[in-house]
Amino acid sequence: MKALVLAGGTGTRLRPFTHSIAKQLMPVAGRPVLLHCLENIRRIGVEHVGIVVGDRADQIRSVVGDGSALGLRVTYLHQDRPRGLAHCVTLAEDFLGGDDFVMYLGDNVLSDGIGEALRRFRERRPAAQLLLAKVADPRAYGVAEVEADGAVRALAEKPAVPASDLAVIGVYFFTSQIHRVTGTLRPSARGELEISDAVQALVDAGLPVQGHEYTGLWKDTGSPEDLLECNRALLERVTPAVRGEVGADSSVRGPVVLEPGAVVTGSRITGPVVIGAGSVVRDSAIGPYATLGEGCLVESSTVADSILLDHVSVRGVPGLRGSLIGRAARVTGASHTRLVLGDDARVELVVT
Repeated sequence: MKALVLAGGTGTRLRPFTHSIAKQLMPVAGRPVLLHCLENIRRIGVEHVGIVVGDRADQIRSVVGDGSALGLRVTYLHQDRPRGLAHCVTLAEDFLGGDDFVMYLGDNVLSDGIGEALRRFRERRPAAQLLLAKVADPRAYGVAEVEADGAVRALAEKPAVPASDLAVIGVYFFTSQIHRVTGTLRPSARGELEISDAVQALVDAGLPVQGHEYTGLWKDTGSPEDLLECNRALLERVTPAVRGEVGADSSVRGPVVLEPGAVVTGSRITGPVVIGAGSVVRDSAIGPYATLGEGCLVESSTVADSILLDHVSVRGVPGLRGSLIGRAARVTGASHTRLVLGDDARVELVVT
């Protein structure tokens, strides 16, 4: 089996961050979302991974490289512009050959991995297996109509009257039979080759398509709120590791990752928390549910339930919560603050 990971796309809902960083590289629990995806793939024993990249290809390559550090062998496949998920399958056809493969959207977080889904796929080996999740408002998703035995009868994209509450999420398992239909597709109304049309073509051809309900946390990390929710969920699973320096005047409680070169003085750290390499925390309270990137400075502040990207400086902010702060941003002053700031922002908050 091989893997096809989709890491193109523009990430419009995550602007201003995605003006300067690939959405798949936004961090949760101290690691880019894409690395969480690749870790799930490695855990099911798949080594050969094709990554479809777009305008941010250089950024993706700089983080993933050839995959060897992750125990993978990576091939990059360039897509000149977004042309649809089914187009990605066509683009990767030579790489995939006749192998079964898992297609994984590189901005999706699945907290419990995909091992059980793979087991079900290998048991039944349908032409396609879709991962499904119950959602509150199916009208915002692709929706699967599923028989009692899990057979997918039909798919509908953002239906006004959904046939079920099962949304199609960002992981698909396919046999090589998918290649029989991708070449026959025509662009949808938005000008893309839709994977839902390809799967429906398999159903219409009488080929078996199964749905597998995913019950763990799933998010497509398309918004700051989604990223923060994923951060909370994945932080609860971190393995404590204090490899930086904690002063005698500081306390560390709960699961905390303190990376090499990080320094904590005069502060209280309440896990789950990840503090990146080279960061400095001084006279502050961090956590719970906070992630600091590399080279951050937090001084005389309180930071909880937030993600600070690399080289962020927060000074004199006693109530920073529920915030997402871009690289090299500088925040000073004020209290009880929630912020969503892009890279290199400068904000001074004054209490009047």
